[in-house]
Amino acid sequence: MESAANARWVDEAVASAIDEWSRSAGPWISSGSSYTARDQKQREKAWDGAHDEVRRTCRRRAPDAETRLTQSFARFAAEALDLGADSIDLLTRGFLPVGTQLARWAHRFDPALSHADITQAARNAWTACGMQPLFGASLRLTPSILAYSLLYPYSDNYLDQRDITHADKVRFSRLFRLRLGGESLHAANSHESRVWELVRLIEDEFPRAHYPEVFKSLLAIHSAQEESVRQIDECGRLSPGELLRISCAKGGASVLADAYLVRGDLTPAEFEFAFFWGVLLQLGDDLQDIDEDLRRGSDTLFTRVARAGLPLDSLVEQLLNLSEAAAARMDALPLAPAMNKNLLRMSGRSLVLMAIAQAHTRFTPAFLARMEPSSPFRFAFLRKRKQKLAGDRGLFQRIFDVLLNSETGDSSLLIATLPTPTHCHPAFAGALSS
Repeated sequence: MESAANARWVDEAVASAIDEWSRSAGPWISSGSSYTARDQKQREKAWDGAHDEVRRTCRRRAPDAETRLTQSFARFAAEALDLGADSIDLLTRGFLPVGTQLARWAHRFDPALSHADITQAARNAWTACGMQPLFGASLRLTPSILAYSLLYPYSDNYLDQRDITHADKVRFSRLFRLRLGGESLHAANSHESRVWELVRLIEDEFPRAHYPEVFKSLLAIHSAQEESVRQIDECGRLSPGELLRISCAKGGASVLADAYLVRGDLTPAEFEFAFFWGVLLQLGDDLQDIDEDLRRGSDTLFTRVARAGLPLDSLVEQLLNLSEAAAARMDALPLAPAMNKNLLRMSGRSLVLMAIAQAHTRFTPAFLARMEPSSPFRFAFLRKRKQKLAGDRGLFQRIFDVLLNSETGDSSLLIATLPTPTHCHPAFAGALSS
């Protein structure tokens, strides 16, 4: 088939996503469970119990701390999220180890990476690995998925920084495009060295001659990232249509690259699902980040409505309907297990509902009352616990230390088998290989 990742295909996918977004306008009818206040309080008790157990485990520094943390999460998933044994096993033996493995390798690759950077990378790795069973592959962290996930802190975030000059952004973006296109470049600094090294890991797993679509998809997300800089540089001057197109291109191309790093080539159904899922995640992230985007002067569909002083009710119902449309495309995948599809449905819906809870002042009371029964937890509870966690940074540091220092066999295997960075800038190559 014709390369799905060429420019015309991506443009068509963006146009299709925009059409679906338009069709998604209107009231949302939940396809998930409904919870009474009593149901929610029971689940909140499980949340608090799991949090207290995690604190005790990290404080004791027990040799089996990682196992205890996993068990705490399993109990929470069963009691608060109503997940069955198979789903819990998938999360604890599949997704959680992916995050742990990524954190350890990333810390070895660049000890200066922040917890936020590693968490962002882990989220992308979970997205990619979550598609593996949908496409008939085993769930595991691969070198290319790890490398692509870590490219975000070094590329996307770099372009978003206001303290980086426009000229420096243009220079890096041009060189990054050349490197993604296959050129061998000398790294002028440590930032470029790490980015070139991550691209090499992808090249090692997917040779360019055999998997051209992989690198076309990486160039597609690079182009989308470049254009997304306009959301800051031209804040307030972009039309709603332009904002939607930029968001669809960036989100869709991002997860499309994840999908190509799972399979190397995609069927039309896999391509369409990955792109739509990426659009959903991007718009969900924009909703979650509305306060931060308002502070830093970034334009999104949600900040545009908020700056106008209007409630977000209809816009978020449209987003919830879009999540149903994305799930329908997942149903078209013949190899996708029902359990994995159900977990992804739940995660897409939860992403939006938790964002509603945090941004509650931007919705009407009637809308909040209608949405809250779809959440396993009361909105006020979610806000309070997020504030509590935000104020307990020491707990995150202890969890991070537990995961980095654990020596469990499955978690340490990737560290031993992944390529050690060796082509880095001479100024820090020795530190990375030590």
